Amino acid sequence: MPDAIFSHPRLAVVYDAFDGKRDDLDSYVGLADELAAGLVIDVGCGTGNLAVRLAANGRRVVGIDPAEASLAVAKSKDGAGTVTWIHGNATALPQLGADLAMMTGNVAQVFLSDDDWAQTLGAVGSALRPGGHLVFETRRPERRAWLEWAADTEPVILEVPGAGTVERHLQVTAVDLPLVSFRCTYRFASDGAVVTSDSTLRFRSRAEVESSLAAHDYRVLDVRDAPDRPGREFVFIAQRMV
Repeated sequence: MPDAIFSHPRLAVVYDAFDGKRDDLDSYVGLADELAAGLVIDVGCGTGNLAVRLAANGRRVVGIDPAEASLAVAKSKDGAGTVTWIHGNATALPQLGADLAMMTGNVAQVFLSDDDWAQTLGAVGSALRPGGHLVFETRRPERRAWLEWAADTEPVILEVPGAGTVERHLQVTAVDLPLVSFRCTYRFASDGAVVTSDSTLRFRSRAEVESSLAAHDYRVLDVRDAPDRPGREFVFIAQRMV
């Protein structure tokens, strides 16, 4: 089940406002150019920001996500009609012969068990053409991002079109490495409603990620910094070998 932050209709509608401009997605569009990708899969596409940007450049794009509420937001955006949207996780992908699959944000870290991560790598590989690429980011465990999250106790208050004033509070609820859990609480001033979303991420080391990719017939071509978050994340560029 996807977290409420993606699957609850009221939270999906305000997600983009709290997520910010997502300037980080520019580097992924650039990577699609670098890899000459004509057909791209956005795995865990959420509210569709990357998928729509990729499609705007003339590519064929498939966006897949298990949260129907997020997909509803994605489908309402300008340019969304040129994207093929699929409701489900990566195992719902057909054999597309895609040139590139991408996982941005926290997507690669929501797969908590080895089995879930293995199934995802396998399903994505089946949807890629031989020689196709997989690109994704994951936070460096040694940077201990959860310490910053725990220290940031100030609520964020935004005016969200169509939702009014919304306050969000973030709380780290558990650190049991490699798993870190946190809760986002949203308060809607329009009616006083309070909606919470609990999430858990898995922090994998570079060696662990590289080993899992090799086990599923990917070759790691490069491991880069996230341009907007230097030293904080790994950006893996891998190629399907068979």
